[in-house]
Amino acid sequence: MNFQPVLPLSGYPGWLFLNRTLETQQTAHDNTQQIKRETAYFEKNIGRIQTAEALVQDRTLLKVALGAFGLDDDIGNKFFIRKVLEDGTLERSALSNRLADKRYFEFSKAFGFGDFSTPNTQLSDFGARIAEAYKERQFEVAVGDQDENMRLALGAQRELDALTKRDISDNAMWFTVMGNAPLRNVFETALGLPSSFGSLDLDKQLEVFRDRAERQFGAKNIAQFADPEKQEELVRNFLIRADIQKQNISILGGQTALALLESASAIRPFR
Repeated sequence: MNFQPVLPLSGYPGWLFLNRTLETQQTAHDNTQQIKRETAYFEKNIGRIQTAEALVQDRTLLKVALGAFGLDDDIGNKFFIRKVLEDGTLERSALSNRLADKRYFEFSKAFGFGDFSTPNTQLSDFGARIAEAYKERQFEVAVGDQDENMRLALGAQRELDALTKRDISDNAMWFTVMGNAPLRNVFETALGLPSSFGSLDLDKQLEVFRDRAERQFGAKNIAQFADPEKQEELVRNFLIRADIQKQNISILGGQTALALLESASAIRPFR
């Protein structure tokens, strides 16, 4: 039986409940038979994998590897994943550097098949680190099966914790946000940006992101979200705006249905 998180409420009240019970629920998830079996297999066997080809041929290892980076849906795309891994990250022409979704870059960098003569799978703590990331991500998936916005909020916290620790420029941090579809979704919604926003020139998008962030959170930089209070403010804005959007869609759908019914009742059958 799959783990089912307890989420009695939606929106921001549900988020507060989830945070109060997060440690207990994460532990219960990690102790399910499936998660224990998959992570134990990964930790035991990843050390024998020295090529991308070998990794994609083992479905359980590949499932954990992809799942640790939120790339679960690529489990059937073996040729594509092998190419991402074998190209590495050091060359500008590498596939992971050419993809807009930077999760592939992080995935390739973590395994190191294309960057080093000896891949990172040979490191003593590698299996344990990837297994922990897999558990965290799979808990988010389980939460998302009940409430996708909660999943996005959990992911945003995790991604921002990692991003704000990186030694890169603020522009690079913003471009990382823009290249991470789930995290971008959170920011766009929290900042009240329209769905058409992504069609703008990248430099213009950066300018708007920074201006909106300053207006709502007091600063233009991503580093401000290293502060847990700023993270919470971002998540609160996201969940409240997402709820409003859902309610507006529901109201609009109801109005459309009512209009159709009224139109139908006004049509008299031919005699």
